[in-house]
Amino acid sequence: MTTWTGAPMALSRPTALGWLRVALRGPALALLVYGGLALLLVVRVAEAPLFGARRPVTPYLTQAVCRVALAILGVRLAVSGRPMDGPGALVANHGSWLDIFVLNAVARVYFVSKSEVAGWPGIGWLARATGTVFITRKGVEARAQQDLFEARLRAGHRLLFFPEGTSTDGMRILPFKSTLFAAFFVQDLSEVLQVQPVSVSYRAPAGADPRFYGWWGDMGFAPHLLALLAAPRAGGSVAVTLHPPLAIRDFADRKALAARAEEVVRAGHRIAGA
Repeated sequence: MTTWTGAPMALSRPTALGWLRVALRGPALALLVYGGLALLLVVRVAEAPLFGARRPVTPYLTQAVCRVALAILGVRLAVSGRPMDGPGALVANHGSWLDIFVLNAVARVYFVSKSEVAGWPGIGWLARATGTVFITRKGVEARAQQDLFEARLRAGHRLLFFPEGTSTDGMRILPFKSTLFAAFFVQDLSEVLQVQPVSVSYRAPAGADPRFYGWWGDMGFAPHLLALLAAPRAGGSVAVTLHPPLAIRDFADRKALAARAEEVVRAGHRIAGA
C-alpha cells in the first residue's frame, strides 16, 4: 500500500484550556460513536433477515452519528451540490481520517478501504460494522475485487473510494489511480451507473498550521485526535463540493473516467481553498 510522505507536521501539546476541551469532548465523542454503533448493530439484526445485503435503515444512523461527531469536534461543515440519485459510486480526494465522518455526514455511502484498516483497534470494528468494503490493491486480486464491487453495486449500495490510494496533508490532490474504476465497466451495469466526483477542502482553526486536519505518512492517530479535541470550537471548517455525476457510458475506459474525475475534484478543491 502506497503511503504519501510529505513534510512532517508538529502537533503541539494542548494548553490547560485545551485539556479541558479534551475532557469534555472526548467522552461525548466516544459515547456517541460507540453508542451509535451499538444501536446500529441492534437495528441490523432486524434489518439483515428482512432486506439481506440491502440496508435501508442503518445508513441513516451512520449519517446522523457523523453529523453530531463533527459538531462535537467543532468542525463546521459546508456542503454545495447534492448526492446523486442513481446507482454508482462517489470518488473524493483523501486528506484525513476525518474524511470518514465528513463524507458519511454528507451522503449515505459505503466506504472502500485498504484491508489493513480492518485490523486497526476501534476503527476497524467501526468500519466492518458500517459495511466498509476492504481491498488489497494488489494487481493479482483485481478480478476478485471487481466482482466484490459489482456485487455491492447490484445490492444497491453506493460506494465511496479515494482514487489517490493514500491520504495527504489535505492541501493537494495526488494523481488518481484508475484500477478501481474498472469495476464500473461491467457490460449490463455501465449503461446505468454513474460516478460522482467530490472535492473535500479543510480550513484550519485560526493560527493553526494550514495542514491541521491532514493526516498522512506515519502520523499517529491518537495524537492527531487529541489535537482536534483540544482545538477551539470557533475553529476550523470543511467544505464539501458534490459535483455533477459522470455517466459511465460516456467514457471509453477506466483511465478516461479516472482522468476526468481527477480533473473535476482538483478544480473543486482549488476553488474551495482559494
